[in-house]
Amino acid sequence: MARISGIVIPDNKRIEIALTYVFGIGHFSSKLVLKSAGISPDKKSKDLTAEEINKIQNIIDKNFKVGGELKRDVARNIQRLREIGSWHGTRHARRLPIHGRTKTNSRTTRGNVRKTMGSGRKASAEKT
Repeated sequence: MARISGIVIPDNKRIEIALTYVFGIGHFSSKLVLKSAGISPDKKSKDLTAEEINKIQNIIDKNFKVGGELKRDVARNIQRLREIGSWHGTRHARRLPIHGRTKTNSRTTRGNVRKTMGSGRKASAEKT
């Protein structure tokens, strides 16, 4: 089992997909990393040599923020938005959605509130 940036990546997946298990590395970023390392994206992660794993690790360390460092930066940005009192910050503080149509598309965040009479009601057993 290979370890990259503190994450154990799965053995039976292609390395292109397995790299996305690292927080901060998506599909596009994994393609970039493999291209610059000169590794085929179709190769399984269990078939990687120690040298190839070190290449991938070095490229990720130089070019990307991953894991705890990235999570700390995101948390710091959200905290800054809260402190300056911006719209995004107040929405984060209240645990409400930040983007989009928030009346209908945020029912899980708001506690599945239904305001109309018939919606959410179970169907009756018999017809009258």
